[in-house]
Amino acid sequence: MQDGILTVRALTEHLRRSLEGRFPFVWVRGEVSNLSRPGSGHIYFSLKDQDAQLQCVWFRGQQRQAEQEQAFDPLTGEVFDRPRPSPLELLRNGLNMLCAGRISVYAPRGQYQLLVELVQPAGQGLLAQAFEERKRRLAQAGYFAQERKRLAPWNPQRVALITSPSGAAIHDFLELARDRGSGAQIRLFPASVQGEEAAPEIVRALNTANAQDWAQVIVLLRGGGSLEDLWAFNEESVAEAIFHSRLPVVAGIGHEVDVTLADMTADLRAATPSHAAQLLWPQRAELRQRLDESAAALRRAFAIRLEREELRLWERENALRWFSPQRHQIRLAERLARLSLALRGAARQWLTNKSRVLDGLERSRRAALTLGRLDALQARLSLLRAALDAALPHRLSNAAHSLTLAQNALRAAGVAWLETRFRRLESLEAALAANDPLAPLHRGYALVRTARGGILRSVGQTAPNREIEVRLADGRLTAVVSRVSPDAAQSGEKNI
Repeated sequence: MQDGILTVRALTEHLRRSLEGRFPFVWVRGEVSNLSRPGSGHIYFSLKDQDAQLQCVWFRGQQRQAEQEQAFDPLTGEVFDRPRPSPLELLRNGLNMLCAGRISVYAPRGQYQLLVELVQPAGQGLLAQAFEERKRRLAQAGYFAQERKRLAPWNPQRVALITSPSGAAIHDFLELARDRGSGAQIRLFPASVQGEEAAPEIVRALNTANAQDWAQVIVLLRGGGSLEDLWAFNEESVAEAIFHSRLPVVAGIGHEVDVTLADMTADLRAATPSHAAQLLWPQRAELRQRLDESAAALRRAFAIRLEREELRLWERENALRWFSPQRHQIRLAERLARLSLALRGAARQWLTNKSRVLDGLERSRRAALTLGRLDALQARLSLLRAALDAALPHRLSNAAHSLTLAQNALRAAGVAWLETRFRRLESLEAALAANDPLAPLHRGYALVRTARGGILRSVGQTAPNREIEVRLADGRLTAVVSRVSPDAAQSGEKNI
């Protein structure tokens, strides 16, 4: 130091000693945010309330000591029967915690911070309470129901991307999208992902993507952050827009431990923005493997189909050859040859048999027709001819007499039959004449009919001024009834 001028380091050192002397050990209550657990094992986070924020660091050595002191409450001194859950497990964004330690200054950044030695839950913060309240309300409305969620298309070709164009999430997503799948068109719908304007812009982008009806799926992205950084995705308007989206929505918001209402409402939740790309598009090697497997299956199916078709072709060729005219002609020629051969054999056999019979007959003839036998037969023939000449006139005379008798009997029977038929015919003609309804007309009677053609049998069937028809032997008369006078004996009849 020269002339009262302090260097930055010297001033920072004075402030550090002053703060550490003024606040050697202090309890601070606030809401945890910006929680970070790097590989070094140290834990970095902020404690905040409505008006201020305090940076905190919990070194790994102090964490081991805190793990050993969980059998008692360091604030009240109360001893417990068994160790309580470790603060390391309970510490997360949005919780209201009690932290104890000393105030110091971190020189490289020139900011004061709390070197945490003890951590104890103090209840959830306001944002966490609001989150739980909205979560409960939306769950009751069915926003998170699994049965309403749709499957995201596999390897989509048209994707609507809603995120900030300047964020790291879009670069991670696009980098993976370039190396996966079979190529896709990605249309960006820019929207803020943090701040007061974020929720309305996200809702507007969701509605626009649905209205264009171009994409197959909507992807909602945002990198990691604290509960308040991600609060736009916990707004009910965003959850409602996702719920009413006609297109499936994939949410890749924050890190795996970050869960928002948008994640729970979306059809598919990705742990990170990069994971969203992994869920949508398979690796190129997997696609190539599937392509190879499909090509092999296609070749096998083609070989099987070709073998089946060759078999069918062979069967049809055989059937065609069997039923072809040429084949039919060949079969007929073969059959004709067989029949000709059989016929020649049968003819030879028949000729052989006939030749044997003829030889036998010839031998019999030669043995029977000797000169003495011929003379005896000639004598017998002469006797038979003489007997026939003597008997033939008598036989013819008897036959002529029998014929004459038969003719006379037939003529008498015919006359008797005709007389019987004539008498029967005359009897039928007399009966027919007796039953002729028109015969009485020649004796002065008449047949009277009504105008409708019915036979008039009673005066009760007509009435004055009605028309009637009178049938006589030589014609018809049409008359009108002027009066009806029934007999007393027939007065009981009714008109029809």
